[in-house]
Amino acid sequence: MDLFSYFPALTPRQREQFEALDALYRDWNAKINVISRKDIDNLYLHHVLHSLAIAKYINFKSGTRILDIGTGGGFPGIPLAIMFPECHFRLIDSIGKKIRVATEVAGSIGLTNVEAFHRRGEEEKDRFDFVVSRAVMPLPDLVKIVRKNISKSQHNALPNGLIVLKGGHLDEELRPFGNIVEQVPVTGYFDDEWFKDKKVIYLPM
Repeated sequence: MDLFSYFPALTPRQREQFEALDALYRDWNAKINVISRKDIDNLYLHHVLHSLAIAKYINFKSGTRILDIGTGGGFPGIPLAIMFPECHFRLIDSIGKKIRVATEVAGSIGLTNVEAFHRRGEEEKDRFDFVVSRAVMPLPDLVKIVRKNISKSQHNALPNGLIVLKGGHLDEELRPFGNIVEQVPVTGYFDDEWFKDKKVIYLPM
């Protein structure tokens, strides 16, 4: 699996957990469509590896609290939770059946550092070091929702903030944030053609 060549230091347990995702997502996807039918064959490239671009960008310190907003079936939260077993992840989504899939997958692979809730971003009251998302929402709208959720106390090399995965032309969307927002091409981490317009966006908050 390509994933293992990009992350050679994974423990046998982590490898096992990543390998288990394929059958689990195929099984759940047949019941509850969380990944488009034609995309399920690209699970590792389009969903797991894409999520892990965040793990290339930042090495979360032990004890870091991370909120995954609009997680869908568990991306990027579940791959990141496998990668950082000493961190705590809360996954939220406004669609209950998607949260059910994320909960079942996390439980099946024995992730004890994940909790998943059916709720909208506006309803989440807790504070976290980082908010992550594979964002469909424009960044200015997302910032309005999650500003309240960013903790003041710092634990990591990077200041607390928002880390999102986005694609396409983002200049217009990112303009309001001036030069405090950072854009990192995912092709700097993974060489597959599919990542060519994908970026990790980091906004300290």
